[in-house]
Amino acid sequence: MKKKSIYIKSYGCQMNVYDSNRIKDLFLNKGYDITNEISEASVTILNTCHIREKAVEKVYSDIGRIKKNKNSDMKLVVAGCVAQAEGNEIMKRSPSVDYVVGPQSYHKLLDMINQEEERLNSDFLQNEKFKNLIFNPSKLSSEFISIQEGCDKFCSFCVVPYTRGPEFSRPVMDIVNEAKIYSNKGVQEVILLGQNVNAYHGKGNDSKTKNLAYLINKISEIDKIKRIRYMTSHPIDMDDSLINIHGDNQKLMPFLHLPIQSGSNRILKKMNRKHTVSDYLKIVDKIRKVRPDIALSSDFIVGFPDETDNDFSSTMEFIEKVKFVIAYSFIYSPRPGTPAQKKDNIDINLKKARLTALQSLLKNQQINYNKSFINKKLEVLFEKNGRHKNQFVGRTIYNQSAFTNSSKTILNKIMSVEITNSTNFALECQI
Repeated sequence: MKKKSIYIKSYGCQMNVYDSNRIKDLFLNKGYDITNEISEASVTILNTCHIREKAVEKVYSDIGRIKKNKNSDMKLVVAGCVAQAEGNEIMKRSPSVDYVVGPQSYHKLLDMINQEEERLNSDFLQNEKFKNLIFNPSKLSSEFISIQEGCDKFCSFCVVPYTRGPEFSRPVMDIVNEAKIYSNKGVQEVILLGQNVNAYHGKGNDSKTKNLAYLINKISEIDKIKRIRYMTSHPIDMDDSLINIHGDNQKLMPFLHLPIQSGSNRILKKMNRKHTVSDYLKIVDKIRKVRPDIALSSDFIVGFPDETDNDFSSTMEFIEKVKFVIAYSFIYSPRPGTPAQKKDNIDINLKKARLTALQSLLKNQQINYNKSFINKKLEVLFEKNGRHKNQFVGRTIYNQSAFTNSSKTILNKIMSVEITNSTNFALECQI
């Protein structure tokens, strides 16, 4: 009898990658194999993202493509945030989809398939989900850990509160124990994930609420864990205890992803971000005092409804002032059900022109930052093989991609290297 296998495709953020890895673990535990070919799969899972319109269109495009080649025995599953937001619509629009499961109830997917009764499950079962998961490292050296899900901020452009639900934090020891499982299998770095990761408020062993700084300190007590990172943060949850731990805890890497979305106070208010540019700059000043070499990353939305030339100029001036090592920028994409959805009033060509200008500035900042490391020494955790023979790729303490050649394997090793050259997006180094 042919062994069953699953094919899974992830869209979007690191949270989805984490969820996909846990889905894989659930199926592997029941005797399934993983396949990279849809034609060989007993179950194909599309783990979707709903943040931008193009991501949703891609899902429906993939469903149509799979439908043409789908064999009669294969089960097609749409999981994740699009499933949560548009579950009934998917079932109506795409009859070839067998099951739809939201991001808080994917632990029930195997039962749904085996029992062949329930075809749609979009319940918010966050705590129940984590209690039913299996944890195996998906990579050799670094692993994501989801510590917080959902959002209570209700930014006017964002669907997360509707697709991931209210803010929920896992208990401290559940996370520590997951980190121990990974560390015992060789993982040296953990990346703590959350929609608003610094809003973390999980219960400790004393049943009292603990914050992210406390959790980071607890994880750092695991000897085999050498590096800790976290993302994505919200400025209003960046408290002094979290800022100070960047100076106190040497296992916490000097990299902070802190999205602002716009450098205009007027647009930030329309976005319902609940902070100002001045608030953000105060955080930057504080964290640079405790960790002067901190590498800062952010997110920007260009062409938000009613954004004027002056608003955009304020964003460009803000970027010039802060200087980011990397940033992610997007044209505003109206999302169904969000307050900003009906107000999309900026010409698409103007949006594209602004995005090009903004990305050019950000790219120059990244290039200059990487060039500043030439002839300097850094520590790199090598995570994977490169594209060429004897080439290895890893991450610096500042989260830059770095690559080198070695006749001996250096996978899962933290090596001191000298930076010899920089490309637009990576550092070339020698051991």
